[in-house]
Amino acid sequence: MIEINGAIGEGGGQVLRTALSLSILTGKPVHIENIRSRRAQPGLMPQHLNAVDAAAAVSKAHVEGASRGSTSLLFEPGEIRSGRSKFDIGTAGSTSLVLQTIFLPLSRARSASTVIITGGTHVPWAPCYHFLSWHWLEMMRRIGYSAEISLDQAGFYPQGGGCITATIRPATGLKPLHMVERGRLTQLHGLSAVANLTLDIAERQKRRALGRLQPQFSNVKIKIEKIPSRFKGTVLLLIGEFESNSGYAQCCYYSLGQLGKPAERVADEALDAFLEFTFTDAAADQFLSDQLLLPLAFLPGESQIRTCQVTQHLLTNAEVIHAFLPVEIVIQGEPGQPGLIRINP
Repeated sequence: MIEINGAIGEGGGQVLRTALSLSILTGKPVHIENIRSRRAQPGLMPQHLNAVDAAAAVSKAHVEGASRGSTSLLFEPGEIRSGRSKFDIGTAGSTSLVLQTIFLPLSRARSASTVIITGGTHVPWAPCYHFLSWHWLEMMRRIGYSAEISLDQAGFYPQGGGCITATIRPATGLKPLHMVERGRLTQLHGLSAVANLTLDIAERQKRRALGRLQPQFSNVKIKIEKIPSRFKGTVLLLIGEFESNSGYAQCCYYSLGQLGKPAERVADEALDAFLEFTFTDAAADQFLSDQLLLPLAFLPGESQIRTCQVTQHLLTNAEVIHAFLPVEIVIQGEPGQPGLIRINP
């Protein structure tokens, strides 16, 4: 039995999700106390309960304590089970975070799985669908994972109502990742999208982005799109791809619209984050660096990532992984500053 204190590090839902994934992958039961104790509303919320339900469904697990507001959970996994599954969060909780909880376990299954998750696809404090599909999944494929994700319907905060479908196949030919050196920018592309709003809002987001980027960067391509949704919403997302002698160098930043938030401010938030990244020598953004830590802990050989920021999420993830695996994770750099991550299983 692995004992995890849910208050470690940043003390949020990531401790729970990482522990669930690791429990299934290692076959070790886990007991988590003080779940989300540092949050204004401690304990399990609908999004976290859905992650528990999803993890239990794909591993035939025995679970105790899976109720709203619970701060303690016992999870005893069984055999990983592939197939077709549907999970409904019921709120604007992140579909991406639920998918990431079960992605690695299903990649270890004997056959392909199809997972349908309804909830929030473009919500604050979680990777939006386009980040997941265009950035995270692309990097996962490069290290040997095989999957596709589609957006059936976008779900914005606070209504939710979105839906994604993922097909996850058994991973083969896994190899370490090297994102250390960053050269010149080779491609800068993105998306300015709206749902149930006029395209002129997407045009304004794009115009603002191009106006700030083109003096410094040539050949910027941002496509405009209407995305299906029951509710209103906007997103402006940018992906920068760079030359790298050591492997890959890529970053992704985005911002979401909300009631009363001008289109120009939506663009500015994503632009400010992207430009801040370019002022560092990093080869990966802070979000991707954190989200790749767990997959890399299972790969053969040493992986390295030069991140633009050592975050509390990253440090917390490393601490939970160490509780389950005899893996070497060395993070060089002060919190809030650029750093080098080395993962050696």
